[in-house]
Amino acid sequence: MDRVRAHVLIAGHVQGVNFRAYTRDRARQAGVDGWVRNLSDGRVEAIFEGTRPAVQRLVSWCYSGPTSARVDRVEVEWEEPSGEDGFGILW
Repeated sequence: MDRVRAHVLIAGHVQGVNFRAYTRDRARQAGVDGWVRNLSDGRVEAIFEGTRPAVQRLVSWCYSGPTSARVDRVEVEWEEPSGEDGFGILW
């Protein structure tokens, strides 16, 4: 199956609510590669690479996030895969 890559920016109350840890755990369970990090402007940024169905499920989850988050906006840009391997939290 072809790999796809989604570059996702999530805005709202998304820092300090374990958004990165939940994203990492969900990505690893789904077999999706990439990374997630907090941005200085309060958003969370993520890269997801994997099969289209798995990446789309993760992108869809970002619209709600963990129960303690409040997501106001999600921006998704589809890009060419670059060969991400594994999934981690960037600091």
